[in-house]
Amino acid sequence: MHDKDAANGLVWLTPASANNTWAISVRQDLAQENELESLDDLADYLADDGDFKLAASAEFVESKQALPAFQQAYDFTLGEDQLLVLSGGNTAATMRAAARRTSGVNAAMTYGTDGGLVALGLKVLEDTRNVQPVYQPAPVAREWVLDAYPRLKPALARVFSGLDLTTLQRLNAEVAVKGRAADEVAGDYLDRHSANASLPNSTDP
Repeated sequence: MHDKDAANGLVWLTPASANNTWAISVRQDLAQENELESLDDLADYLADDGDFKLAASAEFVESKQALPAFQQAYDFTLGEDQLLVLSGGNTAATMRAAARRTSGVNAAMTYGTDGGLVALGLKVLEDTRNVQPVYQPAPVAREWVLDAYPRLKPALARVFSGLDLTTLQRLNAEVAVKGRAADEVAGDYLDRHSANASLPNSTDP
């Protein structure tokens, strides 16, 4: 993909460290009580017959790239009684199920930067074996623009360097949970990092 973009004069710049990919998240109380930080920890917990029930969409449960891939990589298997499959379920629904303990659920299919994670008391378990594809936010610019505005590349690097997983979860929560406008949240983030003052304009090459 990058080679094709380069052939069209597009340059990929340094991405943020956050990864907005499919994940398994657990309730914070479950994570703290059992020292769950990663999917390796979850596999050990399940091997010891730990109490666990995951809310997920049918796609997540059935797709070879989702739950089956996690189970194969981390060597665990969830039985039917450990799954609450929500027809057409999105992450908002699965997170609510975990937060409310619906039908004994204490874990949820999520995306890494979901805005409701912190508000609902859920913790993303680290995919240490990189089962899922990486979806890192990254700026892309035309090569001639970077040449014309040399301050743009370092300015964007400063903006994206602060977008780690926790920060993006918090920013998304401002929109998804508190109902703030996305452009307002983004503007506040830029103001706090003084990054907007470094971005070039049409009269500042």
